[in-house]
Amino acid sequence: MVQDDCLISNLDLQLVLPLPGDFRPADSLTFFRRDPQEIAERVTAHGLHKALLWRGQPACLSVDFRGAQAHVRLARDGVCPEPGNGAEENALRHMVRRMLGLDQDLDGFMAGFGQHPELASLLAQQRGLRVPATATPFEALAWAITGQQISVAVAVALRRKLIQAGGQVHSSGLFCHPDAASLTSLSFAELREMGFSTAKAQALLSLAEQVAAGELPLDAWAQQLDAERVELIRRRLLAIKGIGPWTVNYALLRGFGWLDGSLHGDVAVRRSLQNLLGKTEKPDEKFTQHWLAQFSPWRALVAAHLWASLTMTAY
Repeated sequence: MVQDDCLISNLDLQLVLPLPGDFRPADSLTFFRRDPQEIAERVTAHGLHKALLWRGQPACLSVDFRGAQAHVRLARDGVCPEPGNGAEENALRHMVRRMLGLDQDLDGFMAGFGQHPELASLLAQQRGLRVPATATPFEALAWAITGQQISVAVAVALRRKLIQAGGQVHSSGLFCHPDAASLTSLSFAELREMGFSTAKAQALLSLAEQVAAGELPLDAWAQQLDAERVELIRRRLLAIKGIGPWTVNYALLRGFGWLDGSLHGDVAVRRSLQNLLGKTEKPDEKFTQHWLAQFSPWRALVAAHLWASLTMTAY
């Protein structure tokens, strides 16, 4: 049974992060509550526990929201690093801030579009909305590939099988999402047996092989992200068969915290835009792309607001 405090470990890094006054913990809790079986993430009333691979070893990340602070603990199985290793704490701080969306420029977004004639009422209703991110860019890409053209429920079930097949379990009992090296140990046949399509299985393995070989340094790219770096990431990922523009833009949002990807191909975005604009038919991709373009550099954040209006923040 999973233990409530997620404490069994030889390493216990702790941080306290201040939270903005408009921070909405429910957005993060909803995102990490996607799987009702809770094999990899477990959400409580005021926080979450998530198993992950930290420096290749199973770990459990715990985040407890208390008023204006997030109390963070990383409990890792294995050998404790040298005392006073500030690099570990800095890496943890950077990861959690990205996961909670704490570096997203909401003030700039609201200053630019808080009075937009079509969007203002929605932004007012959802003030403070930030886009939660996965622990690593690789996890976001694996989820984006898994979720291509299927329902969220089916994607969650596939993701669960992938995580269990990775076989990395923290001492708390939670399974860790496989990293690229772990995923390369799975065969094409095994992925197909889980229910992945031929195209998805090939894309996952190609991605994992390139990341594991150091050809796609996703984590390093996430450390220093700007428009030029994003275009490099986009080109490199689009070169992988089975990865298209939607997958790239979604992964840039959920894995890197990049808020300017255009998610005009997303069916839920277009359905929400239909409701927002009072149209009788769902807008096509061309119209949606043109409409979202006015919100650059926050196009993906606008898409997140459209998702949230359909209560789809878990996606």
